[in-house]
Amino acid sequence: MWFSFWKSRDRFSLEELRYLTEQLQKVQIVNEFNKDFVIEALRSIAELLTYGDQHDSSFFEFFMEKQVMVDFVRILKVSRTITVSLQLLQTMSIMIQNLKSEHAIYYMFSNEHINYLITYSFDFRNEELLSYYISFLRAISGKLNKNTISLLLKTQNEEIVSFPLYSEAIRFAFHEESMVRIAVRALTLNVYHVGDDSVNRFITSDPYAEYFTNLVSFFRKQCIDLDRLVSLTHKNPSPDSTSTILAAVDEIEDNLYYFSDIVSAGIPDVGRLITDHILQLLILPLLLPSLQIDTGNETEIGAVTCLYLLCCILRIVKIKDLSNTITAALFCPIEAYISNFEAKLNGYMPGHDFTYDYKQSDDGNVSGVEDGPSDMAATSQIYPEDVIAQNNCRISHFALREALLSYVTSGDDVHASGSLSVLATLLQTKELDESMLDALGILPQRKQHKKLLLQALVGEGSGEEQLFSSESTTVRDGSELDGYLRKLKEKYGVLCSLPEEVMSPLLHRNQVLDALVSLFCRSNISAETLWDGGWLLRQLLPYSETEFNSHHLKLLKDSYKNCTNALLEEIRGIWADLIISVLCDEWQKCKRVIEASSPRRDPKCLLLPLHNSSSDDILHGESSFIAGEKMCELVKSRDFIVKSLWSLPYAVDAVPCRIAFERGKERHFRFLAISVGTSGWLVLAEELPLKQQWGIIRVVAPLAGSNPKIDEKHSRWLHLRIRPSTLPLTESAKATAYGKLKAKALVDGRWTLAFRDEESCKSAFSMIVEEINLQSGEVERRLRPLLDLERALDSFSTPS
Repeated sequence: MWFSFWKSRDRFSLEELRYLTEQLQKVQIVNEFNKDFVIEALRSIAELLTYGDQHDSSFFEFFMEKQVMVDFVRILKVSRTITVSLQLLQTMSIMIQNLKSEHAIYYMFSNEHINYLITYSFDFRNEELLSYYISFLRAISGKLNKNTISLLLKTQNEEIVSFPLYSEAIRFAFHEESMVRIAVRALTLNVYHVGDDSVNRFITSDPYAEYFTNLVSFFRKQCIDLDRLVSLTHKNPSPDSTSTILAAVDEIEDNLYYFSDIVSAGIPDVGRLITDHILQLLILPLLLPSLQIDTGNETEIGAVTCLYLLCCILRIVKIKDLSNTITAALFCPIEAYISNFEAKLNGYMPGHDFTYDYKQSDDGNVSGVEDGPSDMAATSQIYPEDVIAQNNCRISHFALREALLSYVTSGDDVHASGSLSVLATLLQTKELDESMLDALGILPQRKQHKKLLLQALVGEGSGEEQLFSSESTTVRDGSELDGYLRKLKEKYGVLCSLPEEVMSPLLHRNQVLDALVSLFCRSNISAETLWDGGWLLRQLLPYSETEFNSHHLKLLKDSYKNCTNALLEEIRGIWADLIISVLCDEWQKCKRVIEASSPRRDPKCLLLPLHNSSSDDILHGESSFIAGEKMCELVKSRDFIVKSLWSLPYAVDAVPCRIAFERGKERHFRFLAISVGTSGWLVLAEELPLKQQWGIIRVVAPLAGSNPKIDEKHSRWLHLRIRPSTLPLTESAKATAYGKLKAKALVDGRWTLAFRDEESCKSAFSMIVEEINLQSGEVERRLRPLLDLERALDSFSTPS
């Protein structure tokens, strides 16, 4: 027998297949003496059937005729060695993966042989055997469709009572080996995407629906483990800290993408289960409370990790109900989520609804903000560390959305960046209703116009009126928000009563705008975070003076001056020779970041260890690199403020006017005078038809030397002198090839601007004078050190 097996034969022939099957049928027991033959026979049969499937159908016809599958099952039963089980599973996997004929697959899946192998009691203590078994299951799932899946089911009264492939696979869904988990996920997705209604009912029935509960519970544990890792890493960083955190983050995001892939299968009940479990097990009891309170509980998640997880869930898991419910939950106060212990600590009595406290101004408008810069910084502030300390202070008037804004205005750099990431993610979440974005105060200006334009087109008077009005809409379309708040109460037990007065989109837009401007005025925030805030501001640029006003503009200009002063101090620093080149490079980067279609930084950056430069190193001159970091940071901050000033809607202080550059061709513009540092411009911008407060800049002239004068006879006319933008000497001093000089006779230009009334003309005049004074003052300030030096030299040279 052994001699005949090894004799020379055509390897890929029907004769070879017949010989191998005949020899295999003679095996009565598999032991150490014949296991090598059995293993080689199984491997060769798989190879021959794969060859025959592509070249000769008679190979598989012979396989069916001789019922070789029966011998496979019998060999497994009589085997006394684990290596044969390994080879049998590998043989089956190879055959199933490589057979292209539907007829062959139907045969393989019929007669219960596959189900027998699936449910066979293998010794999974052997890791290699488990790996082969999971590969076998995954190979089967790759051939599933609405026809083949029925061959693996057991039904009773037209309902599935057994589906071994699925039920056995999910036993290993949370195995410690990641490759096993990945294979099980691939298998389950293949099952879900078949689209068989009876299978869908089976997987969402008890006890199999518990798989989705366990899935979210497993993910919750991963989130808690990630937070502990981040916390430990920040306390005791090591060379491998970053790679360790990134590996954990990859696991987190892989889980979320798996959730997303499950939902994409389009099984309504599964999408509902995933949504409910994520909300009930993770979002509501764990993540949202962590936005404000850190109780030291072992199951708590730090605010930074929480911000990252919220971003990931919203960005990856594409479920409309989930996104909108999370957003609605941000309008509820912290007491709606905290545990009984925390509730008692903050004076909350269970069983009562929650209400907002709000302020009402003298003119009857509801407001959560004040006008001065110091008050602005305190607007909507929530200090997480103070909430617990002040046990007797109720905080029911603080919504979680205000907690996000508090991180922007008063949190450290990481918390501010995390909050901006959440707001940016919400803004870019396509599944989120625009009415929810509007309620949050972050509906982009372009979408506001689109919404009002659509209302106008369908004949809704209010839409047309608001579209062409200079006032922002203050009417809340709360149908979506109210519905999700009601769902939070009825389905998840989150009680939240919100007075209509504090749900004004205008109020919330003002709060967001105030928070961003406050961020730009902070000196303890990195330029990277400022750039993130600049991107968000560009998306939300308001289209009315009632939102972005001269006070905001003044704060930004003040911040610019502070940045400029700090940068001037670097002129005599270690890296003075590179300031200009760094300034040019960072300006381009800043421009790209703010004008990009999406935020630049990935939220996972929030979790990575920070490199903190010590100011002591700079003072003692220990590291020029640290000094270089400081200089680059100053440059990036200054570039950002300048870019923000240029990105603002020109209509903040712009005045409508008319001017004729050609006889008989009068044009309508908006006039604005701007000064930034030692530079200044007179700007004429043309309005866009559907964006009255936005326009295209058509003409720019130097601010300096404009010498504004109101016409004595026509009080609505303003005369301006327009000088060249460059010095004439720089042109006339250019020598020709023969050393001759060409002097150009340059004449100053003149503008006469006509305004709609005398008050508008005076306003434009005052604006020019104010900006000229600011520009001149800045030039004087920069020259003062030089002038002081000259006076000192004169004093030194004068004889006493």
